[in-house]
Amino acid sequence: MNWRKPAAYIFTACNTLAASGVFADVNKVEEVIVSASRTNKPITAIPNTVKVIDREALEAQLATSTSLLDGLSFAVPSLTPAHQKMTSNGVTLRGRTPLYMADGIPQSTPLRNGERSGFTIDPAFIDRVEVIYGANAIQGVGATGGVINYVTVDAPESGDLLQKVATRLTSDNFEGDGFHYKLSGLLGKKFDNTDVVFGVAHDVQDLYYDGNGDPIAVDPIQGDTMDSRTWNLFTKAGLDLDEYQRIEVTGNYFDLDGDGDYRVVDGNALAGIPATSESGKGEGDPTYNEALNLSVAYSHSNLLGGELTLQGFYYDFYALYGGGTFPAFQDPAIAPAGTLFDQSALSSEKYGTKLTFVRDNTFWDGLQVAAGVDYLRDKTYQELAQTDRLWVPEMIYKGWAPFVQLEQRLVDDRLRLSFGGRFENVELEVPDFTTVAGANNTFVEGGEPSFEELLGNAGIVFDVTEDLTLFASYAEGFTMPDAGLILRGVNTPGQTIDDLVDLQPVVADNLETGINYRRGGLDVAASYFWSDSDLGSRILVVGGVGQLTRQKTEIEGFEISAAYHFESGVSTGIAYSELEGRFDSDNDGSVDKDLDGRNIAPDRINLYVEAPLTAGWHGRLQYARLLDRDFDGGLPQHDFDGYGLLDAVISYRNEQLGDFTLGIENLLDEEYITYYSQTLTYVNDSTYFAGRGRAVSLGWQKTF
Repeated sequence: MNWRKPAAYIFTACNTLAASGVFADVNKVEEVIVSASRTNKPITAIPNTVKVIDREALEAQLATSTSLLDGLSFAVPSLTPAHQKMTSNGVTLRGRTPLYMADGIPQSTPLRNGERSGFTIDPAFIDRVEVIYGANAIQGVGATGGVINYVTVDAPESGDLLQKVATRLTSDNFEGDGFHYKLSGLLGKKFDNTDVVFGVAHDVQDLYYDGNGDPIAVDPIQGDTMDSRTWNLFTKAGLDLDEYQRIEVTGNYFDLDGDGDYRVVDGNALAGIPATSESGKGEGDPTYNEALNLSVAYSHSNLLGGELTLQGFYYDFYALYGGGTFPAFQDPAIAPAGTLFDQSALSSEKYGTKLTFVRDNTFWDGLQVAAGVDYLRDKTYQELAQTDRLWVPEMIYKGWAPFVQLEQRLVDDRLRLSFGGRFENVELEVPDFTTVAGANNTFVEGGEPSFEELLGNAGIVFDVTEDLTLFASYAEGFTMPDAGLILRGVNTPGQTIDDLVDLQPVVADNLETGINYRRGGLDVAASYFWSDSDLGSRILVVGGVGQLTRQKTEIEGFEISAAYHFESGVSTGIAYSELEGRFDSDNDGSVDKDLDGRNIAPDRINLYVEAPLTAGWHGRLQYARLLDRDFDGGLPQHDFDGYGLLDAVISYRNEQLGDFTLGIENLLDEEYITYYSQTLTYVNDSTYFAGRGRAVSLGWQKTF
């Protein structure tokens, strides 16, 4: 990829926009606060690309999306396109794995990446989604690609009673097995010094159909949102102790269960024929996802002239995956070789605390100091559920990290200089264990390897004018490699946990520069970024089972978006994202081959237009074009043949009747093979999936 000095282009564009002055001030953009930054900063004060997707924008995407993760793929162009499955397998942000959070509670499972982190809460209970792009250590372990934080709903500050009911009916073919429905409700109120919210959601999905009218294959390994039922219970309660102090408790239980009513009919990946589904029970138990989030938070907004926040959280996650007679599952002591069916299950239980103190004008005017300490304990293991064998031993991660972040405001607050550091202290406890027969029943001596890593960051934000902002930053992100993949594959005797070099952490460096320009109805943003990791991680699949390799990786990209909001209410916009990733295939210190589709999202162009149609009516069209990509060093059959998808949404709002929404996904009924299936090197005839064809959804919601 030849960037031809993209930073110079960005700043040339800045100067042009600043000088033009052709757009009248229709209205100023409302200041948006980003809680995921740990300091409740305005979005314009953060020296990174940051996006906040509010409830209205989120509903526009959910009107034509199967799941929350699918709905984000249009709003965040650097995110891998939707899989339309119950998996975040291969879903990356700027080429690396993001940290998923719900109200600041980490949802990711880095010790054994189960790739279900995007499926732990129903979107009915989400008020907004905060996305911080690029590697950072703001929230600790796991954010080498960025942070995706789901912020849940609160009771209305006005004290009004929140009573909201929503339902949606979707059909792919207007026949019995092509109908899907969802029902959700919210009830909440703020009293004198207390507030409560309760919510429940139920979602039933049957079969999806492709643009050719054929039933899409259920995913036999990762699991599927098709042929499934979801229940979600949510609650939040707050107590204002006085003018400055508050305690808040949040709980969320999410359960997505596969029905197991369909099985796969193999396609032919080499011939371009996708797999399909037919009625019938597959072998083993249906896949499912279960997650429990609990949080208690205390805040004091006027303690020693600053603001203190303390959060304690608990997260319990269990996921069952599909199975097979893979070589790794075989054990002649249980069944003849090649005949033993099994399926894996992942358990992750974590708890931790986050303490943050922020004070403005510390020591002198304009200096903000944010300091704190985090603690995290994560216990993870993976088992073979049908035979009750331990596949990945119980791993216990213990990490604590003090941090300090400084920001100095200068030039009448137009210039912000920031720098800081976070010191990660990590210990991984693994007991003595013996691998399964597929890895030669190898004994491995346990141990407690530990790591210490100082992660730094620095940034600058400069408001050139009231409308134009320039920013640049450097940050380091930290995560553990997929330790479970490493440990379950040990097949050489005499190894100990402490000697396994592959357990060294993944540290990613991220450099970024960009602009934001807002004037009148015009909103423009552009950024260039570069990221590298000297000891990155790539997953290869051999015999149906993942294996981890550690190699140097480099990723760079360019993003630009522009939108214009007319006084008439019409809005239109365009976004472009370009990404390239390389890795060191021969360990000579230089990157020489392209990262594949598991790591790198396709280049894409997004277009949209939305407008009021008549009294109470509103319409939106959006088009996503995923561009062709050839992977240097890969096989031609894994190159990507791009495609374009057009969605439409029409809504009607009536105070008495409620809000009605008609959403049409893939309006032109395009027949295509998903990016996931085209580019992942381990896709076979049973996992070669077509994308969803035209799907029509009718939604209704009423706030009483």
